[in-house]
Amino acid sequence: MTTPQITITVILFITLILFAWGKYRHDIVAIFCLVMAVVAGVVPSEDAFTGFGHAAVITVAAVLIISHALKNAGVVNVIASYLTPFTDNIYIHIASLTAVVTVASAFMNNVGALALMLPVAIATANQANRSPALVLMPLAFGSILGGMTTLIGTPPNIIIASYRAEVSGEAFSMFDFSPVGFFVALIGLAFITLIGWRFIPTDRSSKDGTALFEISHYLTEIEIKPGSALVGELLKDNEIFGSDQVDVVGMAQKNGFARPIPLQYRFSEEDILLVQGDPSHLQQIVEENGLELLTTASSNFIQPQSDNEIMLEGVVGQTSPLIDRSVEYLRIQAKRTMALVGIARNGEVIKTRLKRQRFKAGDVLLVFGDADSIDEQFQNLGLWPLAKRPLSLNRQRKVIPALLVFAGAIAMGVAGFVTLPIAFLIAIGIFILMKIISVREIYDEIDWPVIVLLGSMIPVGRALESTGTTNWMANAILQVTEGLPAVALLTMILVVTMFLSDIINNAATALVMAPIGVAIATSLGVSSDAFLMAVAVGASCAFLTPIGHQSNTLVMGPGGYHFGDYWRMGLPLEIIIVAVSVPILLIVWPL
Repeated sequence: MTTPQITITVILFITLILFAWGKYRHDIVAIFCLVMAVVAGVVPSEDAFTGFGHAAVITVAAVLIISHALKNAGVVNVIASYLTPFTDNIYIHIASLTAVVTVASAFMNNVGALALMLPVAIATANQANRSPALVLMPLAFGSILGGMTTLIGTPPNIIIASYRAEVSGEAFSMFDFSPVGFFVALIGLAFITLIGWRFIPTDRSSKDGTALFEISHYLTEIEIKPGSALVGELLKDNEIFGSDQVDVVGMAQKNGFARPIPLQYRFSEEDILLVQGDPSHLQQIVEENGLELLTTASSNFIQPQSDNEIMLEGVVGQTSPLIDRSVEYLRIQAKRTMALVGIARNGEVIKTRLKRQRFKAGDVLLVFGDADSIDEQFQNLGLWPLAKRPLSLNRQRKVIPALLVFAGAIAMGVAGFVTLPIAFLIAIGIFILMKIISVREIYDEIDWPVIVLLGSMIPVGRALESTGTTNWMANAILQVTEGLPAVALLTMILVVTMFLSDIINNAATALVMAPIGVAIATSLGVSSDAFLMAVAVGASCAFLTPIGHQSNTLVMGPGGYHFGDYWRMGLPLEIIIVAVSVPILLIVWPL
């Protein structure tokens, strides 16, 4: 073993210990690892930051942005509405989400499938009052399992198919991976649904934009627009209002006050309803029923630019100048740049229009304004900020166009017209032009610590290959197994590939291990297909760390996971996969 190999091995070992310890944030540990590798000379200084331009880093950032764009377009609400009936039971909740992403990953890039389902999982978890951590790791693992079932599901399969063409003259076809991949995915899905999720820590604070202070009784106002599904419908027959989530408490009159609304009332166009409930549920109702969410903005309200719009909630402090003041006072003090969207008052049912409110200490206000000035305005008005609300004011639903753009990006990537990161960037550009997502939201939605983690660790992974450390590890295992039967060597190749895939990129693992697998098969005088398939399965099984696969990295921030959380469910899953896949490999691809 050479000095560079010893050096990079020691650095990696220390880094993994720090990751597992969890005292320091993962991006800080990753930077430390990169700096040590550069100082030790195993990573050239000119290559230290090349990882930040790697396709995997761009893909992760792009996927997070696309997920938010699909949410803005209403895609999340549509899919979530179909899955919501399955969320009452934790087993069915996890099974439905994971099964959808597993099937989707077989026919589209597994990272793309996860991108589509990530916001759906968060939305349904919030609706069911469950920690997103319970569903996001199963979702990521499901995308990995589904990806191994077809040629296009994951890059390692494409690499293995291409390498087989080099050594035998014929590549693996689209569904050659299915017999083994299908059973592995099926067994893996069953384990995750029935047992695996129990190993996931739930005491994690996620970064999904969920409000830190849950308010379920905001008073807000909505207007029934022409063509709305509510026009002509009786209140008593309406299934939207009257639930625990949103209730109609009155109707606005022309004199600016409100009056009670009888159950026999039939809705008409331009009716302004006073409703009370959770804004997140109200947002979906507004989008689906031709309604408009109103604010107290007057005709001379200074509308913020789309990039700077923000919906923020804050508590009226004991010394706030707003106490016993009207909405007009708020308008004047905010210089016509802030509008009241909703108000909550200690669980009290409020039946007075927003414009007629007089504020009290302890009121929770939901306001709309300019992100550049709202912090200063909150300070001047004596408001204690709570959390940004993931709401938009009457943003038009664009479900079909958004899905077509997303599907087009995936198709371009799969067909090879452009690489997947470029396809995703094209999709983001179109989303901006369609005003589905703003420039400010693009930067807000990127989980920068995860980007730093990936960008820092990729050069270290390359150092493992350039110093010959990965080959040394593989050859050492082969020496230990000398004289063992072919089945034992096949199992060993699978296990070693799994281990490497948890540390370095799965595509790089496939490139390193495929020649070794073929060499072993040749020396034993057996078919190399089983060994190549073992490498394909092992390269996709990166379940122990967040850095082994992009799917794991994507859910790290939203799920609030620590580096050491993944192996809790990942280790038993990998053991099960080894036990299941080896017999099936021998049956489908006999030695």
